[in-house]
Amino acid sequence: MKSNITIKEKYGPPMKITNREEALEYFEECIEHSMSFGKTREEAVEIELANLGYYAGYYNDETRIRVEELFGCMHPFFGKAKNGTLSVNKVLKVGENISKKKTINIFKGKEDV
Repeated sequence: MKSNITIKEKYGPPMKITNREEALEYFEECIEHSMSFGKTREEAVEIELANLGYYAGYYNDETRIRVEELFGCMHPFFGKAKNGTLSVNKVLKVGENISKKKTINIFKGKEDV
């Protein structure tokens, strides 16, 4: 993976992956890319899981669920797609809490929102 890459170039391809082996291979490339910027492996894994989950949030539920299952990720603010679509009020509440800088552990999913 080249170091100077756009978000679309990096996270677009995983949205088309359909098998676990290819997902694991691509995820490793993402981890190595993050580590090339001085992140530890642990930090890189957390970053890439959050980024994949966030990017998948722009896709339909079918794609989002597949990506979450293949990569073991989830949307960092809205949790897993298989848990159902959030209501508009819930989404607004999440945004409101974030804007107030409440602590939200983005790696746990649906926290105190």
